[in-house]
Amino acid sequence: MNKEAKIYVAGHRGLVGSAIVQSLQQQGYANLVGKTRAELDLKDATAVNDFFSSEKPDYVFLAAAHVGGIVANNTYRADFIFDNLQIQNHVIGSSFRHGVKKLLFLGSTCIYPKDAPQPMAEDSLLTGPLEYTNEPYAIAKIAGLKMCESFNLQYGTNFMAVMPTNLYGPNDNFDLEKSHVLPALIRKFLLADSLQKNDWQSIRNDLDKRPVENVGGNASEDAIQKVLKKYGITGQSVEIWGSGRPMREFLWSEDMADACVYIMQNVNFSDLAGSKQETRNCHINIGSGKEISIAGLAQLIKEAINFTGDIVFNTEKPDGTMRKLTDVSKLHALGWYHTVEIKEGIEKLINWYKNDSGHG
Repeated sequence: MNKEAKIYVAGHRGLVGSAIVQSLQQQGYANLVGKTRAELDLKDATAVNDFFSSEKPDYVFLAAAHVGGIVANNTYRADFIFDNLQIQNHVIGSSFRHGVKKLLFLGSTCIYPKDAPQPMAEDSLLTGPLEYTNEPYAIAKIAGLKMCESFNLQYGTNFMAVMPTNLYGPNDNFDLEKSHVLPALIRKFLLADSLQKNDWQSIRNDLDKRPVENVGGNASEDAIQKVLKKYGITGQSVEIWGSGRPMREFLWSEDMADACVYIMQNVNFSDLAGSKQETRNCHINIGSGKEISIAGLAQLIKEAINFTGDIVFNTEKPDGTMRKLTDVSKLHALGWYHTVEIKEGIEKLINWYKNDSGHG
């Protein structure tokens, strides 16, 4: 990618997209295009085609997606498959029709079978049933990577697909109803700590920024305590779904962004396809290759915030998949390694959230 090339980052305000924009800017790419959802609805085929026709981007990072945690995935199953298929079809299709030189599609490691051998290698794709709770989302992402692969094989395009592990970082989703585990825990422990310290100003600032079930900072103390308790947050403890035993891998979003830019600069589909009779599984896992238990993660967050209450595990709630570690040997062979370890990343994200939400 030359520095003058026009680069479209779809989802430029999200966790991954914003980190990709920052990484590109730091490396001297200035001709960047981003559109908010209000400016360009990626589920509208005509609008997307018109955008590509007028803007004519040279490179595309497809980081836009309808995402959420285990509860959202299981509750809004139709939305997760329908919305993501539309977004992918429109952006990848328009990229082909308008001659985009290279595209990077971002999927998720939830594409792998529920009982895939650990760590999960790229070749384990489509070798067994998916985890039920996020099956619709996973199928959409599998369709996206197969679409990239298929366009490459039939039309000679250079559409890359990467599968990131669990990501966290600036601009994460901290919605207690719909967020992933790490940002949700950070917010829970900060709110519990504020309750313990009777710091109502921080609690109200937090809820002003991100209301919970329409309860904002102007609500009564009783209403706030009631809704927070529903999510397992009190001044004495933080409740966590499941046993705490599942193992999870996490990657700092800015590391992920650097990996994406690195792949766009240095890796082509032809490098991955080889000369095999059947070309498949040319996507690349992106992760740290390291894992931590949910209990261990909660303890790290608790210590970083200095919360002195208890961690309570609700074993009546589901654990989800017990282990989800990515095999990153292909990524390492291509020359890229992560730099931010989990303890440092947690501290960085806590500081970011405090500044963003007005916590004391």
